[in-house]
Amino acid sequence: MTIKRFGRSLRLMGRVLLILAASLAVGSFAQTPATATVSMPPVFEVSTVKRNQSGTSGSHSSFENGRFTASNVTLKNVIQYSAYGVPELRILGGPKWLGSEGFDIEAKADSSVAEQLRTLGREQRREQLQAMFQQLLADRFKLKVHWETRELPIYALVVGRKGASLQKTTVTAGSHTSASTGQFTAQGVTLAQLAQALTQELSRELGRVVVDQTGIAGRYDVALTWTPEDGETPVSRGGGGASAPEAGPTIFTAIQEQLGLKLESVKGPVEVLVIDHVEMPSEN
Repeated sequence: MTIKRFGRSLRLMGRVLLILAASLAVGSFAQTPATATVSMPPVFEVSTVKRNQSGTSGSHSSFENGRFTASNVTLKNVIQYSAYGVPELRILGGPKWLGSEGFDIEAKADSSVAEQLRTLGREQRREQLQAMFQQLLADRFKLKVHWETRELPIYALVVGRKGASLQKTTVTAGSHTSASTGQFTAQGVTLAQLAQALTQELSRELGRVVVDQTGIAGRYDVALTWTPEDGETPVSRGGGGASAPEAGPTIFTAIQEQLGLKLESVKGPVEVLVIDHVEMPSEN
């Protein structure tokens, strides 16, 4: 009789402990959302946008210590370089003023955000800044966009008949590219990065997205010199009474002769940024 009663007591105590444990678990789960800390993405604290009335074509922009200033920049330019990092060729839709109307923009982040950005690595900092500019454009221009893939004419970067003629880089870390009229240089780039840089920096000369199909690995230093279609060269821009040089190669010939690569016209899938909605901002 005593054993049976003891068994019943153990079973009863077990049920009580299970109910108590379940209650504690539910209570702990219910409290988690209330006590959890949600990390909000950084934003520009204040901003002003005004239409530029100078009537000039020059523009400039800078970002320093959490402060962005720009003079006579187009919205398409800000989308391209600051907000989405996408070449102009891959920005579709929107009104004509997107690429013609100039704006003066000032935006300032909180000091804590500026300090946070300084502690981030290069890629993380780029992502955070893009998110900040995307929010800025959504707030001030009511910009709405979406990504989609379209089949478009592109240039495939391939190896030429005589083989590639590329210089191995001496850069130990990182990469850098720069372009001016008739000149393009890159340091420490892969061929995929080179294709991206040609798309971004030489969009006016090439008019298409460039995709790497060389199959070549490694990182290289690249220097290209050519004569733009308008005939203007780095030397002729220098002035000083120097005689104009003979016309040099086109960008297509320069890539073939100076790098041993070539651009082939093909069709392929291209991820594009489509403008769904945008408004002229109120000036304040």
